[in-house]
Amino acid sequence: MEIAREGREGRRIGTLFTLGFADAVLLHSRPLILDPVALHPAEARHITNSNLRGTIKELAQLDGAFVVDDQGTFVAACRYLDTLAKDIEVPLGLGSRHLAAASISRETGAIAIAVSESAIVRVFQDGVLDAEVLPELWLLSRYSLRLKGDIRQDNIQDLSIFTKNSVS
Repeated sequence: MEIAREGREGRRIGTLFTLGFADAVLLHSRPLILDPVALHPAEARHITNSNLRGTIKELAQLDGAFVVDDQGTFVAACRYLDTLAKDIEVPLGLGSRHLAAASISRETGAIAIAVSESAIVRVFQDGVLDAEVLPELWLLSRYSLRLKGDIRQDNIQDLSIFTKNSVS
C-alpha cells in the first residue's frame, strides 16, 4: 500500500509481487539484471524488516517482479515472468504488468499483486482478478472497478477493498 500511496520520492511507480510458490515462480522467470536481493541474510530480506522498505521502493522503480516466498521472505527481484498469456483475459485498460500477474498466478499457483502507476493494487489468483484495493478513499469518485460479478466492498481506515463474493 505504501508503494501505491507514495511511490518513490513522490513519483508514482508500478510494480509486481508474487507471493508463495517461489520455486515455481523462479522456474517460470529469469533475472533481468544481477539479482539485488540474492545472497543477503534471510532476516534482512523478510517483509517485517523495516530496513527493507526503502530498498523495495528503490527496486520497484526497476523493471521486473519481486518473488516472495510463503514465509514472507524476498527471494528475488527484477525478474522477467516468462509464462504464456494464452487464454488469459484481463479487463480492458490493464496493461502488460497485469497480464503477467494473471499469467504467473495461473501457471504457478502463486498470488500475484500488481501495483499500478494509478495507485490501484490488484490481486490475481489462478489467472483471475480477485481483488482491487484503492489506497485512498478519494479515488472512489474517479475510478470504475474492473472486477465483474457480485462484488463486496470493505473499508478499513482510508482503504477500500473490493473482492469477488465467493459462492457457497
